[in-house]
Amino acid sequence: MSEPVLEHLEESECLRLMSLGGIGRIAYSGPAGVTILPVNYKLHEGAVVFRTAQDSPLDEDLRTGIAHAEYKVAFEIDSFDLAAREGWSILIQGSAHHVDSAAERASVLEAGVEPWPGGNREHFLRIIPVQISGRRIRHVAKPASE
Repeated sequence: MSEPVLEHLEESECLRLMSLGGIGRIAYSGPAGVTILPVNYKLHEGAVVFRTAQDSPLDEDLRTGIAHAEYKVAFEIDSFDLAAREGWSILIQGSAHHVDSAAERASVLEAGVEPWPGGNREHFLRIIPVQISGRRIRHVAKPASE
């Protein structure tokens, strides 16, 4: 017999799990209200990097119109084994930064993020983490009853 245990993940373990890349969800408050969208991402130089189309709703929603102002967002990554009822979840909170300069673009291209959807998705965004938290649910053996 086993029982579920909820454990909080250290930031180093969160970064290790994030470094695998994959699919995450960006959450922000946009003109239509709270919005959550899936994006494929990579961790690069301590930031979450993903691509979108220039002038896409996501690009436009995350522009403040104020020079050097950045939009506050949350980014969530998880992995679950439904049969085993185990998994982990990581929450990143920080600012969405539009990669507009040539030097930044050259740097984030090294991340190797390839967008899954078709079409032109040449605009990069970086989420610079301010807070990283995570948790894992796993099963541990129950001690034998006496």
